[in-house]
Amino acid sequence: MKKEDLRILFMGTPEFAVESLKALVDNNYNVVAVITMPDKPAGRGYKLQASPVKQYALGKGLTVLQPEKLRDESFIAQLEDLRIDLQVVVAFRMLPEVVWSMPSKGTFNLHSSLLPQYRGAAPINWAIINGEKETGVTTFFLSHEIDTGDIIFREKTTISNLDNAETLHDRLMVMGAQLVLKTVDAVINNSVTSISQDELNANEIELKPAPKIFKDDCRVNWNKNREEIFNFIRGLSPYPAAWTELHRAGTDEVLRVKLFAGMLSEEVDSASLKNGAIITDNKNYINVVTANGMVSITDLQLSGKKRMNVIDFLNGYKLSEGDYFK
Repeated sequence: MKKEDLRILFMGTPEFAVESLKALVDNNYNVVAVITMPDKPAGRGYKLQASPVKQYALGKGLTVLQPEKLRDESFIAQLEDLRIDLQVVVAFRMLPEVVWSMPSKGTFNLHSSLLPQYRGAAPINWAIINGEKETGVTTFFLSHEIDTGDIIFREKTTISNLDNAETLHDRLMVMGAQLVLKTVDAVINNSVTSISQDELNANEIELKPAPKIFKDDCRVNWNKNREEIFNFIRGLSPYPAAWTELHRAGTDEVLRVKLFAGMLSEEVDSASLKNGAIITDNKNYINVVTANGMVSITDLQLSGKKRMNVIDFLNGYKLSEGDYFK
């Protein structure tokens, strides 16, 4: 089969998915339609805003479908009329069996972890939060349980201490697009040899989940080790962002602060200070006491203010002895 003859339906919504769709379009694969989420109100005026995938697809003259309900009979009829051979899913939503089982060549998903590790909605964040040294992208055929289908290909990358959720997202986005092309080519050449996730994890290594992250999950626990807090901050940076409360000494003032970057500070004798205590020269650094040393905050945002590096922050906002994070 030639790639021009394989009728592909692409499903995706955020920027992460655009890279894969762009790779298919730029390399002249036959994308007959794109499915994305309905437009949603955004911004101060709550104007309806199209998803990044929709914006790109319309710019390329692709047919775009935005079903409210994936089991709707009229939507299913539209899919049948498209005579799809293969469905490619990147950062979309859970599909009903009537949809993912429809194409003759199946439906595969791109996931931003090395499955079976980190199944769930936030694999990039959790890999960094848990201090992993490597992660990657995986393509797999959809099945009944989310993120559990047979694996087609995986591609690995290292995670350095300089990575945060943004840098890793961008790297996996590009890697994932190339893995999508590799997977589609294997389908075209009838050379797919998938493996079950249970077989891949025959040694029964403990599987770590990657559940959706909510605002309350992003609060820093200063009673943890400095390495854990360092990973937590970068694993949530820049979004949804780790946060803490700044308590001003001798007052009832409490301010919320977002933390975007930090460093492992040199070990100092902080045994006499409680966890969360702030040590600063009010010029160049903000160090915070943890369970086993200190973390130096290098990029932060006070509630109602703009994001700043620590020097700019201290130029305009002075901390007092006894201030602490909680």
